[in-house]
Amino acid sequence: MNLADYVAGKYIQRNEYQSFTPETLNHAWEIADGDIQNMLSEADRALGELNAFSQLIPNVDFFIQMHIAKEASQSSRIEGTRTNMEDAFLDEIEISPEKRDDWREVQNYIQAIHVAVEQLKALPLSNRLLKDTHRVLMQGVKGEGKMPGEFRSSQNWIGISLKHAAFVPPHHDEVLALMSDLEKFMHNDGLKMPHLIRIAMAHYQFETIHPFLDGNGRLGRLMIALYLSSNDLLRKPTLYLSDFFERNKTMYVDHLMAVREGNHMKPWIMFFLHGVHETARASIQVFQDILQLKEGLEREVLPHFSTRRQGNSQALMQHLYKQPVVNIKSVSFLLGTPVNTAASLVNDFVKFGILEEMTGNRRNRIFFFKRYMMIFAQ
Repeated sequence: MNLADYVAGKYIQRNEYQSFTPETLNHAWEIADGDIQNMLSEADRALGELNAFSQLIPNVDFFIQMHIAKEASQSSRIEGTRTNMEDAFLDEIEISPEKRDDWREVQNYIQAIHVAVEQLKALPLSNRLLKDTHRVLMQGVKGEGKMPGEFRSSQNWIGISLKHAAFVPPHHDEVLALMSDLEKFMHNDGLKMPHLIRIAMAHYQFETIHPFLDGNGRLGRLMIALYLSSNDLLRKPTLYLSDFFERNKTMYVDHLMAVREGNHMKPWIMFFLHGVHETARASIQVFQDILQLKEGLEREVLPHFSTRRQGNSQALMQHLYKQPVVNIKSVSFLLGTPVNTAASLVNDFVKFGILEEMTGNRRNRIFFFKRYMMIFAQ
């Protein structure tokens, strides 16, 4: 099928509403559009540079933890949570009661990424893996009673009510066949379709099917990163699009609806590819800024510590790249030192501008590596 001839699907009248049944994707496609090819080339180039760059950075897994925390925070923010990135590194007891539900959703997302990436070593990106990941996303949060880890067996909708919904996905009787088609589409090597175009279309299809009763948005965005990793487009999970989608939330929703309402798949693909290009470039800049910060601290700050304290200062510095929010007790445990020794070191890190106290309290103080976290917040 030529992309220009694509018909997204059809609305089917139910009792008091119309549900949308999307056309299947697993068939031959012809995508010869010059605009898409040019944007694809730019996105591929940026993704390749990010892939190469991430493999050259020492201890890159430390920094990836920050990417994951940012992705979890931004993806959950799209769904209306109020958790900031720094909150993701706090213990539950340090979170105010009114924010704990949001905090748990972010923690679930972080865990789901780790579980899914680990499963990809043994399983393909499949409906089974998506269900397992969904189960982790929903554990202990407000969606835990909505069939976690299972495709829905009732109608869902996007909006205030089924009768007045902004969009009604396909009837639940159609979900299994549609998700089976989507799984085959993602793995059909005979299609000869560029990976970025394939995952752009797959993400649209997943969000349109809305196969779970809750958590579809978070899982659909996570599916993008899992697809990139499973097809070796990225050796390390360093690109997540939730920040781009959050900053362009209205356009994101409008593009998805424009496909359903007017068959406008090309603009959606262009928007998606632009997001990959912009996000990859931003991720490269983040890595460059991290290296500059790291080199500056090693050259200008760490030499101020005495030889006797170099071991502890170096160990704390390394820890902060992975866990940029600490308290005195956690530093004492990390270094195996008395609390007074840990407090003295933390105070020096504050004096030299590495750490900043974030609570304003005299007791139970929490410190964060502000300059480092600001790199990711830009």
